[in-house]
Amino acid sequence: MKIGLVGFAGAGKTTVFNAMTGLGVPVGFGGEMRLGTVRVPDARIDALSALLSPRRTTYAEMRFCDIPGEHGAASKGLSPRGLQQIRDQEALCLVLRDFDNPALADPPDAEGELEAFATECLLSDLDIVERRLDRARREGADAVEIAAFEGALGALEREQPLRTVPRAELDRAPFRGYGLLTDRPLLAVLNRSEDRAGEPLPPALAARLAAMGAGGLALSAPVEAEIADLDPEDRAAFVEALGLREPALARFIRSAYGLLDLISFFTAAPAEVRAWTIRRGTRARRAAGRVHSDMERGFIRAEVIPYEVFAKHGSEQAVKEAGLLQVEGRDYVVEDGDILHIRFNV
Repeated sequence: MKIGLVGFAGAGKTTVFNAMTGLGVPVGFGGEMRLGTVRVPDARIDALSALLSPRRTTYAEMRFCDIPGEHGAASKGLSPRGLQQIRDQEALCLVLRDFDNPALADPPDAEGELEAFATECLLSDLDIVERRLDRARREGADAVEIAAFEGALGALEREQPLRTVPRAELDRAPFRGYGLLTDRPLLAVLNRSEDRAGEPLPPALAARLAAMGAGGLALSAPVEAEIADLDPEDRAAFVEALGLREPALARFIRSAYGLLDLISFFTAAPAEVRAWTIRRGTRARRAAGRVHSDMERGFIRAEVIPYEVFAKHGSEQAVKEAGLLQVEGRDYVVEDGDILHIRFNV
């Protein structure tokens, strides 16, 4: 999963990136996009690994992309280069400033930054959709494609982000390859001063994000960076002392999974216990392709054990003896926590 961190100048985007990834990228370091990968914690993987003692345990991963701040100029405009880098991401994380920055004359205005970013994304999408629709009409393109872009144009002209348009009302297949920004899942991070680390999102900002079909969370990047540097045994006490339930990374991952409608399934064998990330509603054959393309191509069936069933019985053999092993075909919809054994032939 690729999450692009974006934000206007002085919002603390790179500090948030460092807090999430544990890297030490210098603040203000310009130039190329910085990448950092974090492991997605999952107690189910921990338990499976303890039960099976595999040679290797592999967690799902989330990749953060700290996109250079060309698009964070004082004019709050998005540069062409910044736009392209943003379009390449699966989801966007907009860092909003809610602290006094001595390098900036203006006071923090998180809602203003959110509106400026949303407007830039909408105008960029509108330009792409208008040009593609005009070309499609001139070239006599497929009616389905024309209808999809007409639907997108109508929403954008109403200043409605495409992510808020239900899938039943808008066919998104023709949009592949265009990287429409208002159709990207959006999570806003309100970056606060250290003395306000435990405060929640303001209700007005939370309501505006909900209207945009976006999510949000509040954090203090310097505090989270300090949490990330602590030994695990000291981390919980420090988090509790700040009035937080858990570090921001855990909250971020949960919010991102919710926005992207992601779930995890597992493969479990003596060689490796591994988590795989898919979208909710994915069918068994497509899920098999996440493991290996040959499995999707030569799919025969999936032997399925829900995690709770495996945890209760302790082994695949015990599950079989209890008559609880599910044998499913290609159209089975994989559920969160399913343990899959894919049978295939190529």
